[in-house]
Amino acid sequence: MISRFSKSFLVIILVLLLIASVALLHPPSRAHLDPWTGDLFGAGGVEEAYHVIPPSQPTQIKGASGGVIMSKLGNATAKAALGRATWKLLHTMTLRYPEKPTPDEREAFSSYIHLTSRLYPCGECAAEFQALLQRFPPQTSSRRSASLWLCHVHNQVNERLKKPEFDCAHLDDEYDCGCGDEPVSTTRANAADDLSKDALTGADLIRGGR
Repeated sequence: MISRFSKSFLVIILVLLLIASVALLHPPSRAHLDPWTGDLFGAGGVEEAYHVIPPSQPTQIKGASGGVIMSKLGNATAKAALGRATWKLLHTMTLRYPEKPTPDEREAFSSYIHLTSRLYPCGECAAEFQALLQRFPPQTSSRRSASLWLCHVHNQVNERLKKPEFDCAHLDDEYDCGCGDEPVSTTRANAADDLSKDALTGADLIRGGR
């Protein structure tokens, strides 16, 4: 007959064997449970998530998509003047657009074009521009692609208005900003070398004297 001591010893042995088998099947983890919040820290828990860096995503500008915001513009003179000024702005922008734009710069240009199609002060003109953007989405891969894309869109408007088609090979002559294809950094450097001009704006400085 097994004594009480022997029974206790066997129970202890069985418990130790059970613990050992559990340890082998489930290796120890560095994770622990916060008793106050219930959050799991370490080993893929909350603590590890703090160090995860999300992949870089292009900036999405809110409001760039949607319908026309402005109402109809009835003043024909104001409409014509507004059109000339806007084409001047957009063509000059594309001619100064980077040769090799970054993803962020490409997104910025596309968003600007779509925002213009919503906020253009002439509502009926904006609706026409949005229809053109549906057929011819902005091309943003380079300065050449952006400028030729805009010239093509401009000619679509000229065709609808029974105006002559513009020669896209002479964009620089028609919309010359005085800077040509020079990078912005070069223009600033030349202004900085001339001590008679302001390094930032290029404006003439007032000379002092007796």
